[in-house]
Amino acid sequence: MPSKSFKQITQDLNKAIATFRVAQPDTMGGFSAMAKSALEPGVLSAIDKELIALSIGVAVRCDGCLGFHVKTLVRLGASREQLMEALGVAVYMGGGPSLMYAAESVRAWEEFTEAA
Repeated sequence: MPSKSFKQITQDLNKAIATFRVAQPDTMGGFSAMAKSALEPGVLSAIDKELIALSIGVAVRCDGCLGFHVKTLVRLGASREQLMEALGVAVYMGGGPSLMYAAESVRAWEEFTEAA
């Protein structure tokens, strides 16, 4: 059994974020607007932008980022090959610690796609 569940991580964080949203509505409104604008498809597709976001999450070793961005990639219809290629670049740029989080991203992918 894996040591952590990315489904559980995202569920738990969603609850905490909702609490923070009530306490800081302006901050969260601004963050949500920025996220929506940054991830809006343009020259880069929504999948491309999520792969970039995931790669940054790998580089900074953020479990929540891995969970949320892998979940979105699955929903958008990204392929496993796209995921693996982006993770290869993340590992190249971040070395050994990024390799560990790339592996965690693979576990998150498997967790979110097993029910799909």
